[in-house]
Amino acid sequence: MKMIDISRPLHNETPVWPGDTPFSFSLNWTKEESGSVNVGQLIMSSHTGTHVDAPFHFDSDGNRVLDMAPERFMGPAIVVSLEGEPEISPERLIEIDLTDVKKVLFKTNAWNDSTRFPGHIPPVTKELAPFLKEKGIDLIGVDLPSVDPLDSKELDAHHSLREHDIGILEGIDLTHVTPGIYELVALPLPLKEGDGSPVRAVLIDRT
Repeated sequence: MKMIDISRPLHNETPVWPGDTPFSFSLNWTKEESGSVNVGQLIMSSHTGTHVDAPFHFDSDGNRVLDMAPERFMGPAIVVSLEGEPEISPERLIEIDLTDVKKVLFKTNAWNDSTRFPGHIPPVTKELAPFLKEKGIDLIGVDLPSVDPLDSKELDAHHSLREHDIGILEGIDLTHVTPGIYELVALPLPLKEGDGSPVRAVLIDRT
């Protein structure tokens, strides 16, 4: 069994959505000061790095993070390469066998400079959600900061995925992952009122 970390490291230079809260980690107590322990402080947006979106993020009546079942973020997943494609749409998946998986992770490599927030991404089309729902998919993941165009206010893909009960995992790192079938574990924090949550996402390769 091989475990592959697909999370983006969090540090004080982590790029965030323009205008969002910068990531900050600092030691409020040091072992020298306290006499026994180091104690750190985190300041961050709930959509920093590798994270999940709860429906409340884009729908004021939507579920918060703690309302979402943990099993939504665990299970058989397929990594699909869409490098160089202008969008993530059903037409790109016609030849992909989704029979034995519940999650689909899209490898676009479009966020190729991890030190900067991207200027453009290949978006998910709103037609993807009903297509995946028919295949029994309950979560998608993208190696991008969003499933919608970065300048979108309508968030068509977000809403279409929610309407078809498909979870959203964003900001994964698949640069070192070979397309194929894995087991995904990407559990969010139990944030009762959370609109999103950072995750430690891993793939388990049992081959």
